[in-house]
Amino acid sequence: MIFSRSIPKKYVLLDIEALQPIPAMSIPENASGMAVLVRLKSRPVDFWMEPLPKDKPFTSRELIGWINRKSSISLLKARIRDELTPPVKCTRLPSLTVAICTRDRPRQLARCLKSLLRIERAAFGVPVSSSILVVDNAPSTKVTQALVESVPGVDYTMEPRPGLDFSRNRALKEAQGDLLAFIDDDVVVDGGWLEGLMAAWIEYPDAAAFTGQVLPYELATAAQVLFEQRGGFRRGFDTICYGQTLPGHPEYPLNAGVFGTGANMAFQRHILNQLNGFDEALDTGPPLPAGGDHDIFYRLIREGHQIVYKPAFLVFHDHRRERKALIQQYWSWGLGVMALADKWRHKNPTERPRIRYLVRAWFGLRFSELIFAVLRRKPFPFYMILTEMAGGMVGIMGEYRRSIKRIHRVRKQFP
Repeated sequence: MIFSRSIPKKYVLLDIEALQPIPAMSIPENASGMAVLVRLKSRPVDFWMEPLPKDKPFTSRELIGWINRKSSISLLKARIRDELTPPVKCTRLPSLTVAICTRDRPRQLARCLKSLLRIERAAFGVPVSSSILVVDNAPSTKVTQALVESVPGVDYTMEPRPGLDFSRNRALKEAQGDLLAFIDDDVVVDGGWLEGLMAAWIEYPDAAAFTGQVLPYELATAAQVLFEQRGGFRRGFDTICYGQTLPGHPEYPLNAGVFGTGANMAFQRHILNQLNGFDEALDTGPPLPAGGDHDIFYRLIREGHQIVYKPAFLVFHDHRRERKALIQQYWSWGLGVMALADKWRHKNPTERPRIRYLVRAWFGLRFSELIFAVLRRKPFPFYMILTEMAGGMVGIMGEYRRSIKRIHRVRKQFP
């Protein structure tokens, strides 16, 4: 805990439209920093975090100065894109099923559904035929079912086999839309979420999958601030179409985290069916609570498909509030990354040289981060990095194969 004194306790979140006057500032006394989302014509173009000055009150004029220094290039790029991009013209958009896989978290689910139901079900003036499906995974009570049944326009199904990828595959079986989107139950969708997804489809109608920006819903605790300072789920503000190569990344597409995150992703449903959905030995809960999203991204690229990242396809994620939960998250990430490497090493022998490179690079980067943390050049605590490395060591030593055995038992229990 030697780093706790230097870790900010709370950051204020601001959502700023660049073409509107900056509102009057009201910064809580316990705030030690500020996180700012900058938009242009409602579209997100930049996000940054800064500690607040300790010796004087922060004013709207100072915020304008910060935005000019930090976001002027991003705003200029966005305005140039607007000038060069012709207006969107379309007469038909794909139908959409939005799936929310959940387990015993009715409060988060209610908030997520509220955000989904308030967005307009149209994009670029064209109606979008859409439905919302809640997949209740091995629930311990009927609270979630009662909640969903009380919300008009939301469908409910129950998946008895515990595990996120069992739920995702149940959603794939039940869905009717051309596109199948997955969002976590602890996210709030942005008002431009649907239009962002449809813009990605209009630009790249043959892409197999679409991922989007994920920003923090709040930064009210030290754990949330730490997670976002390390990068969070952010993937930048440029649209990217990922194909078969990525210059400068010799381990590509094994570094599947570059594509996005399962908290906010969508697929062409027929292509997802061709791949037989998600690997149910991943995302199994406490034993192996990660990996399913990165695995499906990797498999799509290997099959010759494209994945498109669109920042306007935006959600806000409720990060873990407690440090203990954050430590567990980093353990599971290390475990999942290396369990996937172990899986791919056995299933794709031709990939083994690149997998060895990936493993060396991953542990090398963690070790470099550890050195910086020990030297206090970064506020991220060293024990969280050690925890992530420990999870990786367990993952590379056969965790995926152990998970397959556990899943066989689950399938026997729930035929």
